[in-house]
Amino acid sequence: VGGVLVGVLGISVLTFAGLPDAEALVKENPKTTALIEQRASEAREAGRKPRRKQQWVPLSAVSKPAVDAVLLSEDASFYLHDGVDTVELARAVGQSVEAGKLGRGASTLTQQLAKNLWLSTDRSLVRKLKELVLAHRLEEALTKQRILTLYLNVVEWGNGVYGIEAGARDHFGVSASQLSVAQGAVLAAMLPSPRKRSPSSGSRALWKHAHRVVDSLKTYKRISAAQAESAHAEVDRLLGRAPADDGGGDDADDDGT
Repeated sequence: VGGVLVGVLGISVLTFAGLPDAEALVKENPKTTALIEQRASEAREAGRKPRRKQQWVPLSAVSKPAVDAVLLSEDASFYLHDGVDTVELARAVGQSVEAGKLGRGASTLTQQLAKNLWLSTDRSLVRKLKELVLAHRLEEALTKQRILTLYLNVVEWGNGVYGIEAGARDHFGVSASQLSVAQGAVLAAMLPSPRKRSPSSGSRALWKHAHRVVDSLKTYKRISAAQAESAHAEVDRLLGRAPADDGGGDDADDDGT
């Protein structure tokens, strides 16, 4: 038994010691990510040509309402934690124990970035532990602004669409700097399942979430009441007013965010 425990400990140390270092990302943008490579492999296995739309932009080239929408939707405590939201993590662990399996949720924006950059989309406990370690490394090596910039440029926003510039152009025909409050809210609302929740999908979940994002922007005083009213109306124009109930089937975490 002692030998087995030593062996397991040794494998664990080697596994986590061999994880990537984040220092290279201080000044350099990654040429690819684990998620991009995974999607390319999935496409080839299905007999399709891999699709990749991506254009890097600085944080200053993204409209503030869009940045605020993503932060409030994905990680409202981003500037307050060191990579892991321990309160949300504890809640998620409790729910997973009750359900008898790992679920989604509780991942901070930094954790999502770590997973996109270096890991897979599986839900194993080992992958989750690696994600926590890598999130800590990102927070130690990079500023919050750099982490946010990397995230916005690599996150998946549709089939073969990566980064907010490509997402803005692909879905709305505008640059990231021109995104309106409503458009930013829609992009933020796509993130739980971007390949299913496209603006043209008729997803009720996307419609409801986009309106919640607009409400959050108003609640946290990122926009005025008048701007919120206008944004709600624009969300309806972009997505259609109250699409038919789709049964919530597009809520699955299939995107690796």
